[in-house]
Amino acid sequence: MNLEHIHERLSDGFKAFRMELSNGRRFTVPPPEFIVVGPDAVGILRKSGAVTTVDALHIVSVEDLRPKRRK
Repeated sequence: MNLEHIHERLSDGFKAFRMELSNGRRFTVPPPEFIVVGPDAVGILRKSGAVTTVDALHIVSVEDLRPKRRK
């Protein structure tokens, strides 16, 4: 996947999104502070505080999360 698409998501009216990898793993990016985009990789801060590094070649899709309904 072209990392430029992720850069655009971070700078152009951010909406929470989910990335899916070639091995089927999924990572949710709720606010933009939870992701760092490098030239060839992406770092994702997990709820546990651990950082997962993903090679850009393994990102197969990025999809918007549906907004939560308010009661």
